[in-house]
Amino acid sequence: MQEASLFLAPLRISSEVRAAFIERIPGTPTSTDKNVALTSLQPAHLKASQDLGFSHTYHAEQVHADSISLITSHSPRNSIGADALITTEKNLLLGIHVADCGALYLLDRRRKALGLLHSGKKGSEKNITAKTITAMTTHFGTKPSDLTAVLAPCIRPPYYEVDFAQTIRSQALSAGILPEHYHDCGLCTASDLTRFYSYRIEKGNTGRHLALLGLHSS
Repeated sequence: MQEASLFLAPLRISSEVRAAFIERIPGTPTSTDKNVALTSLQPAHLKASQDLGFSHTYHAEQVHADSISLITSHSPRNSIGADALITTEKNLLLGIHVADCGALYLLDRRRKALGLLHSGKKGSEKNITAKTITAMTTHFGTKPSDLTAVLAPCIRPPYYEVDFAQTIRSQALSAGILPEHYHDCGLCTASDLTRFYSYRIEKGNTGRHLALLGLHSS
């Protein structure tokens, strides 16, 4: 397990819940073309999914808005045009690519419902966090007080003028997540390019991290 993935420990309440955050893959070429970068990373990212016990990942093709998709076994197996994915089904792995924006993991501890969302500047402005929590309440009966939230590494001041990490936390707490169940790893993607990708610092010639979250039937 990569060191950064240790911050996901609050999500691992049972062997069913599988989560990972894939950092920079040494030696893998970067590109200004996202599709080219993801193609280079695909073998390593596929292995990460398999290491969690899954053969396929449902990827959100982020549109930098506030769109949310409910994922089931009948969902398209290609990229899904959304900024957040939610599910209660087992053996479905959710995936979000990020390279400075925040990936927020949500776990309903009582109902074993999952949410995984992408919140950067625009997503934070549109409050994708609260809207994802509302969607989980609508679809699964989730109570915000039953949610554990974990924020992955993202860009932070002084490397970026907008502190969306703080905004995401404020939005999560305002939506009803209890402070003791909100966890921010505190890691900045722009501060260590040997470990992370940073779209801003690398001026677009970069790769993508992969946030993964799923329920396994074991």
